[in-house]
Amino acid sequence: MKIVWKSIPTVLFHDELLDKAYSRATKAADRVDDSHRVFRVRKQMNRMLQTASDVIAETLLEWVTDWPSLDKLPVFDEAMVEAAVGCDDFRHHLSMLQWGAKQVRNIAGQNQKKITRTANVEFMHESRREAYGRISSIVRQVGPSLEWLNQARETLRKLPSIDPLEPCIVVAGAPNVGKSALINSLSSGKPEVASYPFTTKQLHVGHFELRRLKYQLVDTPGLLDRPMQERNLIEMQAIAALRHIGSVVIFLYEPSQEGGISDEEQLHLLEEVRELMPERDFVVIRSKGDKAAQRDERWDEIATAEAAWVKDGRPIDAEINLLTDSETDYITASATENVGLEALRLHIAKLANAQRQDRPMELPEGWHRR
Repeated sequence: MKIVWKSIPTVLFHDELLDKAYSRATKAADRVDDSHRVFRVRKQMNRMLQTASDVIAETLLEWVTDWPSLDKLPVFDEAMVEAAVGCDDFRHHLSMLQWGAKQVRNIAGQNQKKITRTANVEFMHESRREAYGRISSIVRQVGPSLEWLNQARETLRKLPSIDPLEPCIVVAGAPNVGKSALINSLSSGKPEVASYPFTTKQLHVGHFELRRLKYQLVDTPGLLDRPMQERNLIEMQAIAALRHIGSVVIFLYEPSQEGGISDEEQLHLLEEVRELMPERDFVVIRSKGDKAAQRDERWDEIATAEAAWVKDGRPIDAEINLLTDSETDYITASATENVGLEALRLHIAKLANAQRQDRPMELPEGWHRR
């Protein structure tokens, strides 16, 4: 199930919810028509309480229903919620809305009984005012939860939507090693690219299509070489992606240290990421290959072959060799000069396809055949 975070509904503040409920209640009372004064007032007061409680309770419960249920979320999405706003807080504030809806209905029911059992018009009005006061108090108690959900909505709307049915490649590495530039070059994703660390402050998803199959590329925030308990919320989003999604991991290593991260720190981080994803295919790329002291001797040859391959419409039977860095023996590519990217795209697509559990040309087991 693909979660579309941008579809999470807006949550009203407590005063807006009360105004909505009481204005509808007044309009409902105005529609009552009875020539007998006692019967007319009784119907009006009951109608006002019923309408106000229905509007408040149904609105609160509708938000609970329309917001994602953590129990039904994929593990990755649950981990993203934990990193972004906290699962415990998420559950608590939605449960407060359920509690508020129940209390409002109980108060309305109690005071409707009082109104129904009396013929005193003034007592009917007093019972309605008492109910309004108690209902307003309950909604004010729920107010902090409504404010929290409003703020959480703005955060959750920025989370990426990952389709579990499409192959997924996660791009990781230290800050400012070229992850966003690589995503820009390989896919449709357009994360911010700059020459200072921590440009990427959340996950970005790009897509590319190869031989009629779509692939997802996830750009993660930069990770620093430090203990897990010291990582911030931005880094925890990257950890959530590494632990729970992706069939292939691309780790970018940048030996020129332009980003201010030493070789030792990057290599230690590389081992940590390997431990997080022991069962997945791992591709280490020496980023910014155009700045290497000694390029692969096939650099120009492969650049020409890639350009011809793209011009010919990316034929299935053609293969392109990967570029390697002579210093590290890692795969290399250059997003600046657009060299090595087509070979890399082919390589990661093959790895992702090998990890796929489904076979799109086969019917599910037990599928009805006539």
